[in-house]
Amino acid sequence: MKPTSLAKQMEDAPALREGPCGAGRPIDLVHLSKYTLGNRSLENELLGLFRTQADVYLARLDGAADDTEWKNAAHSLKGSARGLGAWVLAELAEEAEKTALAARDGVMARIREAVLSVNAFIDSFMEA
Repeated sequence: MKPTSLAKQMEDAPALREGPCGAGRPIDLVHLSKYTLGNRSLENELLGLFRTQADVYLARLDGAADDTEWKNAAHSLKGSARGLGAWVLAELAEEAEKTALAARDGVMARIREAVLSVNAFIDSFMEA
């Protein structure tokens, strides 16, 4: 029997459809399912990889010593977020790419919040 895709599983799991405070889910599971051609194992692998790498992305942003390092770190986060369908996080990372290192504090606080939301969603999904 073929495992169901994330998108199908989400249809059957109403509690996981909404993110924190009813703001909508932080990952577009339909996008992820299309991206992986419905391969559930690959979907789980990508979610797990992002979950593992999230702290690395934040550390690279925090540790950026100049604008080039900052923009490269933001670009990496943006690409990973887009691959998952974490659109809000990807938009914030794109904003960070366009922000000078000296002005990073505002966008970093929002990126941290978005990463926490995505990670919490992944954690709750993997537990279900």
